[in-house]
Amino acid sequence: MSSYVYGRNSFFEALKQGRILKAYVLNDKEIKGKNIPYQICERRYLDKLAASGNHQGFVGEVKEYKLSTVEEMIRDKNGLIIVLDGLEDVHNLGAIIRTAECAGADGVIYKSHNSVKVNDTVAKVACGALEYVKVAEVTNLVNTLKELKKKGYWVVGSDGLAKQMYDELDYDMNTILIIGSEGKGMSRLVREECDFIVRLPMNGHITSLNASVAAGILIYNIISKRRQ
Repeated sequence: MSSYVYGRNSFFEALKQGRILKAYVLNDKEIKGKNIPYQICERRYLDKLAASGNHQGFVGEVKEYKLSTVEEMIRDKNGLIIVLDGLEDVHNLGAIIRTAECAGADGVIYKSHNSVKVNDTVAKVACGALEYVKVAEVTNLVNTLKELKKKGYWVVGSDGLAKQMYDELDYDMNTILIIGSEGKGMSRLVREECDFIVRLPMNGHITSLNASVAAGILIYNIISKRRQ
């Protein structure tokens, strides 16, 4: 089964990485001379290839995305790995990967079962970031956390009932940031592996943020703390 990237940013970032096998476009103004096979198509055909997603006139058939390994993400100092515990929404995954790339995080890890996975929609939402962020799929998150802790990482989870505020922690350490599922948050076993649990302030009537929004705030707080 063919895999596609669509949307201008995702398309051209995949093109830079040499992953485009064939391009399907409304016109060839921007790809002429790029040394890739292409086909000029009607918009409705592009709509079909992109499963009615917002392709902006660019769809590319791509080589299969190659997942990374956890070992490739490990650093000696001030590492930052994002671990997703049961995330279910492809848009949240794409947005988190995009934020991770912009912030310079070392990678994103999710579990291989009962969790969202990289697909065409994730690539579109990530706006090209998927070409640069290391993404690993593991069978057991708890075992992965245990192994990373042995290598000097500290695990930070978030929970609305935590006593410590998100900006009170010193992040001058190799950090694993846990983002729980949209409905249930962190699982019990993952929570037990946390060295710290922090919370975001909730001053309105709604008591939780979208997972990708919360991830963005937490990730950039870590980056900001390290710059002080």
